[in-house]
Amino acid sequence: MNKVEIIAHDCLGVEAVIAETRHSFAKHTHEAFGIGFMYAGAQKSASGRGMVEAGAGNIITVNPREVHDGHPIGNAPRGWNMLYFDPHLIAHAASDLSETATDHYEFTRPVMDSPTVRQCFGALFDAITNGSEQSARLRREEMLLMMLHHAMIGFGEPTPKSNARTAVAHARIKRAKVLLDDSPTHSHSLDDLADATGLSKFQTLRDFTRATGLTPHAYLIQRRIDLARAMIKSGDTLADIASAAGFADQSHLNRHFVRAFGLTPGRYARAVRGN
Repeated sequence: MNKVEIIAHDCLGVEAVIAETRHSFAKHTHEAFGIGFMYAGAQKSASGRGMVEAGAGNIITVNPREVHDGHPIGNAPRGWNMLYFDPHLIAHAASDLSETATDHYEFTRPVMDSPTVRQCFGALFDAITNGSEQSARLRREEMLLMMLHHAMIGFGEPTPKSNARTAVAHARIKRAKVLLDDSPTHSHSLDDLADATGLSKFQTLRDFTRATGLTPHAYLIQRRIDLARAMIKSGDTLADIASAAGFADQSHLNRHFVRAFGLTPGRYARAVRGN
């Protein structure tokens, strides 16, 4: 069985996905916070904190633009329910959990074995996918806050310290990332990125990959996929979207979209447009 299906998508910035598949997902990122429950099978995956393994009963998480992939362990498909949240929605909800104003929110555990988080997630997933009345909205708000309380980083926790050399390297690579983020449809060269960082092409390639988990080209493709996902919701044709997002053609978009997300742009479009 290979199924990846969006079963709910709303204007508040929440997307619910169910999946049961043997598909190996290539390295990719999401623009959203993701949290899910694995109900069957097992997988191994790259994450912002190294390689991790998750099995039935585990909660899995991902932060915006955190590079990850996913590969089944064994011959059986693995299954999970997943919720993706717009970062602004998480920021608004999480701000209620802290007495100190902050604009930084992060899941710190890619895999969790927490009965409390499982319970909150199950109630939240049910409210999002099955509830449509006003009472369901309140239930969603309650369960989201409770889930974040148990699953997100504790506010005020110390963050890892970086030395001056690392800080300078990250600042230089940030300039290259900004270049790609600001114009993802442009045909950037490694020379362009090296000019932005002030490093050699090799140093730029090496440090960029270390900092992001993706090569500059893979990062650029991901930014184009993000752009295409946003444009799909507008109702344009997939051929026009592929061209506008910087892909050679629609088949080029399809190939990268399926590798990253396990479903075609057409299926994604039907889900988010309600067709």
